[in-house]
Amino acid sequence: MQYKRVLLKLSGESLAGDEGFGISLPAVDRLTEEVKAVKEAGVALGLVVGGGNIVRGAVAAEGGIDRVSADYMGMLATVINALAVQDMLEKKGVENRVLTAIRMEELAEPYIRRRALRHLEKQRVVLFAAGTGNPYFSTDTAAVLRAIEMEAELIVKATKVEGVYSADPMTDPAAELIPEISFLEVMTRELGVMDATAISLCKDNNLPVVVLNIQRPGAVLAAARGERVGTLISGG
Repeated sequence: MQYKRVLLKLSGESLAGDEGFGISLPAVDRLTEEVKAVKEAGVALGLVVGGGNIVRGAVAAEGGIDRVSADYMGMLATVINALAVQDMLEKKGVENRVLTAIRMEELAEPYIRRRALRHLEKQRVVLFAAGTGNPYFSTDTAAVLRAIEMEAELIVKATKVEGVYSADPMTDPAAELIPEISFLEVMTRELGVMDATAISLCKDNNLPVVVLNIQRPGAVLAAARGERVGTLISGG
């Protein structure tokens, strides 16, 4: 393995499957198979799941809900998703822990960096939930922050497309896949891979990101091996 410690960022929509909303158990089953394969290959794995399949804070705010309240609703949605992933992983024999940035001891452990590192050392998958615990920060930013804190060597951002494109491939048939790009170019071209805060944190900490299609079996494991898959974002 080229990368021994990896942070996997899953969108909430990936848990919804073809239904587009809520939690699809077949989708969670398939995603946890990918996680299990990476863990069994000896990679220390952290996981951040978004909450967009239940509620998006920014969208709720646009609908008239107070922005801070809307963001906390989004954080709670990520906890729901993390518990679903945790249960499915346990059924597959994958030991894991959910750590939340918002304290809720009846459901999960509070996020403490040293505790998270200890879980990783014990070869447990660590699911980081509730974002950063603060409004106005996306789960992408939370994923980068946790990756830095857990001393990850790579972030894998799982999407529904093959990687980073020159334009939105869903709306522009002329969009071209970019196999490799720098953080600075992502920011200057406003490609929308991650929000500016997350990309800036990666750049400042020299933390590479691979953007790939989670629908492709074995893609996450291939990225951990250092194989060319999706789009690699690195450098200045």
